[in-house]
Amino acid sequence: MHTFRTHNCGELRSANLGETVRISGWVHTVRDHGGVCFVDLRDHYGITQVVVNPDASFLAEARQLHSEYVVRFEGEVVKRDEETINDKIPTGDIEVMASSMDVLSQATSLPFPINTEYPCPEATRLEYRFLDLRREELHKNIVLRSELLKYVREKMTALQFNEVQTPILNASSPEGARDFLVPSRLHPGQFYALPQAPQQFKQLLMVAGFDRYFQIAPCFRDEDARADRSPGEFYQIDMEMSFCTQDDVFEVIEDLMYGIFTKFTSHKVDEAPFVRIPYKEAIEQFGNDKPDLRNPLRLVDVSESFAGSEFKAFAGVVANGGAVKAIAVKSIADKSRKFFDEMIEFAQSIGSKGLGYIGWQDGEVRSPIAKFLDADRIEQLKAAGNIEEGDVMFFIADKPAKAAEIGAGVIGELGQRLDLLEKDAYRFCWIVDYPMFEKDEQTGEIIFSHNPFSMPQGEMEALTDKDPLEVLAYQYDLVCNGIELSSGALRNYRPDIMYKAFEIAGYGQEEVDEQFGGMIKAFKHGAPPHGGIAPGFDRILMLLTESPNIREVIAFPFNQQAQDLMMNAPSEVAKKQLRELHIEVKLPKRLQKKLEREQKKAAEAAAKAEAQA
Repeated sequence: MHTFRTHNCGELRSANLGETVRISGWVHTVRDHGGVCFVDLRDHYGITQVVVNPDASFLAEARQLHSEYVVRFEGEVVKRDEETINDKIPTGDIEVMASSMDVLSQATSLPFPINTEYPCPEATRLEYRFLDLRREELHKNIVLRSELLKYVREKMTALQFNEVQTPILNASSPEGARDFLVPSRLHPGQFYALPQAPQQFKQLLMVAGFDRYFQIAPCFRDEDARADRSPGEFYQIDMEMSFCTQDDVFEVIEDLMYGIFTKFTSHKVDEAPFVRIPYKEAIEQFGNDKPDLRNPLRLVDVSESFAGSEFKAFAGVVANGGAVKAIAVKSIADKSRKFFDEMIEFAQSIGSKGLGYIGWQDGEVRSPIAKFLDADRIEQLKAAGNIEEGDVMFFIADKPAKAAEIGAGVIGELGQRLDLLEKDAYRFCWIVDYPMFEKDEQTGEIIFSHNPFSMPQGEMEALTDKDPLEVLAYQYDLVCNGIELSSGALRNYRPDIMYKAFEIAGYGQEEVDEQFGGMIKAFKHGAPPHGGIAPGFDRILMLLTESPNIREVIAFPFNQQAQDLMMNAPSEVAKKQLRELHIEVKLPKRLQKKLEREQKKAAEAAAKAEAQA
């Protein structure tokens, strides 16, 4: 018989009745029922009920068991009494009648209970993450993560993608976020950078002729945390294809996403092809490029209806080049004044000067602003929003981009407050036709709008013959339920087009060669047309588990201040290590003074202790 177990704690069934078995695990609960002691024993696989009878020599010891003790039991598998069968667990038909018990490890008092999902401060959960991971929901999430990894690898391999690991230690590159730098011991004063993404390497693999590449790639960015973004590190399903069109990339990703979301959930999932929304249209209708298609609300531009009106606040905005955006909402005209006041407060909290509204109820137009609008303007608004009896129209007036941004926030808030979002559904869309360039608001200069390595639509002809602000890129984002899962592009693989694109953005050829010399050199040796994308692995899991934040799907995450509370990282290192790396730490004055006070206090305490000794 195996030293620790013949079966795991989720394995035993009625087919095992009469067998002598050995099981090991953590004590989930202990119940003492009039001399008979019941122990629910838990391991990775499940829970088995163990019975310790009154005549057992170890009954007193069993009664002293505490939660999370690690225990080994040996005994016979018996049928549970009908009234004690537990249909909620797979082992609920049987129990193990213990003939021996050994405590393998004891547990001190717990900072929070493991056998319930009792809420506790996140800082405590992260400090004791090894305990938190024993809890059922989080444990399931990490198991799902493993299953998803396996599925993605099998799926991508079946689609003839080759898995290749790209370097972790790399050169620093001018990407969108700060690099994590690693000092070189062998090359004093020089640094490696952890990869923000394997972007250049995966393109070089295409130049090297691998045709289809993927990896579950670790990425490192020194940026602030958000609910859907972990500070420090994250993983993405990185892929690249040669001799492909935008449609080819979409076909692969739609196949992958549909497979993932139908395999791991029972919710409704969009089938291919996913909806495609041009970037300009997304901003006009949703206010941003991350629309939640479960929400039926849309933005409508009603600037013309307020231009020259008596409602000076909005008319003035329009006269100065601004816009008025409207949101029509069905059947809420009977909502309380408190509801509308709270919506105004919300709009103000996200940067709006206010939130106008008009309601149509009982054959009347009800609104604080309706008296400033004549009948024709009211009818124009009604037509623009397809208004019917009982509907309400909300209005935001500001600079076009700001009005759109606020409108997106109001749409989201109304969707939540009014419970408008479609239930149990995953709605995907592609945002396409991103502008290649934009004007810097501060300097007025032309800069790249998104990915500078995207191929412009129209290639060289577009760059030479069009206004740069009218040039679109083969750049695309994948969005699901209002969460951006990925950005991708067809790549600019021709050096002449790349030099021209960077020239428009104010970069000389020498700068391009200096910063991206490896890529330019490779492209000059025969580069195939290629493109790719990199869906966020952690964000996919967050959607699958409907988790409130991304830390619920990562085994050992940082907190929102980019700290590992369990391993105490980041931390100071020994001066010897710094000397080996030719580094001298120079703290800001405020922190230096604080450190000096702490060191002085510690020295005084040590001197006092020595004197007393």
